[in-house]
Amino acid sequence: MGERKADQALVQRIQAGDQQAFGLLVTKYQRKLMRLIMRLVRNPAEAEEVTQEAFIKAYRALPGFRGESAFYTWLYRIGINAAKNWLMANERKVSTLTNADNEEAEDFDSGELLRDTDTPEHILMSRQIAETVNAALDRLPEDLRIAVTLREIDGLSYEEIATATNCPIGTVRSRIFRAREAIAEELKPLLDVAPDRRW
Repeated sequence: MGERKADQALVQRIQAGDQQAFGLLVTKYQRKLMRLIMRLVRNPAEAEEVTQEAFIKAYRALPGFRGESAFYTWLYRIGINAAKNWLMANERKVSTLTNADNEEAEDFDSGELLRDTDTPEHILMSRQIAETVNAALDRLPEDLRIAVTLREIDGLSYEEIATATNCPIGTVRSRIFRAREAIAEELKPLLDVAPDRRW
């Protein structure tokens, strides 16, 4: 059984009154959703609250879930909206990323360079690359940051991102392209890439 069908089976159990099935979905997607929300909210305790709120909203909305999109795509949309609502309600500006996010930088294409060797020079370089990627992500506009995070860190397809963010697939492609270009531009000095080389 594929992941989407397994999720759909759990949703059907929930819709039939099996509340414990929802716990299985929470367990499965809590870390992924929290990581996404942390990209917007930036404070672990507050991101945890927003994540819980997103799951509560999802649970309440499940009777109307028809399975037209994958469950996690639907859940991510709820999570993004919950984070945006929280940001507006608290009038918060995005703060800087913490060092805890450095591991996620290895999910990007340049990650192979980070894993090459463990010499002191390479360890220092990997930290600099991770910090540069995180700083570049931090400076991206919210819509670009969400799109590239969903693609590069969470591994969603363009179609799934379009559904999760409620925008056309062409817009998703454009946002991801622009985000990658911005990140690559900041990495070029560290990686000795020719200024005119495209990534």
